[in-house]
Amino acid sequence: MAREDYYAVLGVPRDAKDKDIKKAYRRLARKNHPDVNPGDKGAEERFKRVQEAYDVLSDAKKRAIYDQYGFYSENMREQPGGGAGGGTHAWDFSGADFGGAESSFGDIFADFFARGGDSRSSGPRKGEDLEHHLNISFMESIHGLSTRLTVNRRETCGVCQGAGVDSTRGSQTCPSCRGTGKELKARGVMRFSTPCRVCGGSGRVGGACSFCGGTGLVPSQETVTVRIPPGVDSGFRMRVPRKGNGGIMGGPPGDLYLIISVRPHELFRREGNDIVCTVPITVTEAALGTKIEVPTTDGKTLLRIPPGTQSGQKLRLRGKGAPSLRGEVRGNQIVEVRVVVPRVADERSKEILRELARLNPENPRAGMASAAGDL
Repeated sequence: MAREDYYAVLGVPRDAKDKDIKKAYRRLARKNHPDVNPGDKGAEERFKRVQEAYDVLSDAKKRAIYDQYGFYSENMREQPGGGAGGGTHAWDFSGADFGGAESSFGDIFADFFARGGDSRSSGPRKGEDLEHHLNISFMESIHGLSTRLTVNRRETCGVCQGAGVDSTRGSQTCPSCRGTGKELKARGVMRFSTPCRVCGGSGRVGGACSFCGGTGLVPSQETVTVRIPPGVDSGFRMRVPRKGNGGIMGGPPGDLYLIISVRPHELFRREGNDIVCTVPITVTEAALGTKIEVPTTDGKTLLRIPPGTQSGQKLRLRGKGAPSLRGEVRGNQIVEVRVVVPRVADERSKEILRELARLNPENPRAGMASAAGDL
């Protein structure tokens, strides 16, 4: 059986740094998320592969095992006595997929590293985490909001409590593996374990729960009320505890992660925690100075335009930017001034402008001519 190359899945080199692995994961997860590609089964499969690759490569211990052996399984556990100062490394590969229970390579490989201790039974397991993309307005991102979401999840079966078996249908502990779900085999001085042939690795024999079909989980649709804090921006990832899929065998539910997208605003744009907007003013206002009313995310406020203000000049309104999620001082609003030149049609206005030019002789291009003469 061919092994998955997790580095190739994420498109990173084998010596990639943690930040590069995280960056590649976020890009591919957004691209292949089922919510972004409705009806595309291929995208769902790609998303699962990306999630699996990131789960291993983002964890230093898992990545070390993967780099050494070319694959990773949750059942690959370092046994007591291994590691620095403890003699030989002892790894338990019980239950790892080596190409089938009958594979002699798998038996020998698993057995070679599995030393000491019996196989552990599969106990309670936390449920899978879920992701939900939430699109909000610019103003909602600045002020925060409380919203209700409908989440499709799988919750722990209330009939079998996540065990997947029906105790009323003669289900009992498997007599072959004694509930561990594994068979321990020996070959010379080596030993290894495989899924129990009697119970199929479940640890129980008897009837499967008819309500959940033996999976331990049932489909559920839940309405969740969440509070989005002020100051979020596109790409913000928010955790909602215990609102993912239900746990197995009494394990806790997973978490729900909200991925925030912020819609553009017609007046404002965000640069870090600062908010930028462009405001037009007249030639007279720019030349003589004045006070004008400008929009902010908190409503209108007065802004002083100094005499001689030039088009493109930036003025600052302190504390009128976006709130900080880290509790820092709120950002500023940056007002970029754009001087609007009027269209003059009547002779009287033209004469006034000519008189203004005579009284205030000025050549704004003088510096350009001087620079050109130096060439």
